[in-house]
Amino acid sequence: MLRRPLLILACLLATAVPLPVAAEGVDVGNPSMLRNLVPAEQLERASAQQYRDLLREAAAKKALAPDGHPQLERIRRIGTRLVQHAARFNPRAGKWQWEINLIGSKQINAFCMPGGKIAVYTGLVDGLKLTDDEIAVVVGHEIAHALREHARARMVKSGLTQLGAIVAGELLGGGRYTDVFQFGGDMLTLKFSRNDETDADLVGLELTARAGYDPRAGITLWQKMSAASKGEPFAWFSTHPSGPNRIKEIERQLPQVMPLYERAAAGR
Repeated sequence: MLRRPLLILACLLATAVPLPVAAEGVDVGNPSMLRNLVPAEQLERASAQQYRDLLREAAAKKALAPDGHPQLERIRRIGTRLVQHAARFNPRAGKWQWEINLIGSKQINAFCMPGGKIAVYTGLVDGLKLTDDEIAVVVGHEIAHALREHARARMVKSGLTQLGAIVAGELLGGGRYTDVFQFGGDMLTLKFSRNDETDADLVGLELTARAGYDPRAGITLWQKMSAASKGEPFAWFSTHPSGPNRIKEIERQLPQVMPLYERAAAGR
């Protein structure tokens, strides 16, 4: 029999851990509890500010696609369908002010900041000649990083390493993480772990399938990515390492998401 303090702790942990997202689809477990040590609202405000700065800079260079631009409308149409299923993985996503923009650049890159701020670069879409399904996989992957709040958890892990146990203990006790972490400059260069990348791949595949896009495009997407990276490294791989087993893991998960895609496609 558990002693009373341990019993109380067990009960608290049981109530703090959410139930699995769904009985069907991919199994990625619960997000890291470490993310709770960084206030989501402040991180999202910092992301929104950096996003506005990025758009302002792109507009000044005449690189920001205007409303009505065919490729922008295409990406927004795909992104909107993906976002409709976002709350399955993060209930807070229903309150996010989602934005999707296209930036003219040779960079092969895309991202989704905390709070739902998405940017896609023309170098990715046009340079690799992506299909709608492949765009859905890319954007779904980036949305998944935001939904699973990888940035929040990664900042905690990095902070604990940099600050040391004594300072970290003081911060945890006083709740002053926001006084130490500099959110602004890190958002676009944040490197996720291999587990985070796998997590985002799988959640992104499910979002893709539920939105009615073919998740098998994940295979052709990474084949194109790998072929493009043979010349010289590009921005995407600086924060999204490819890894030799990435395509194999996607193939392994396809039986979990193909029924979702077939059902969604039949209803379109």
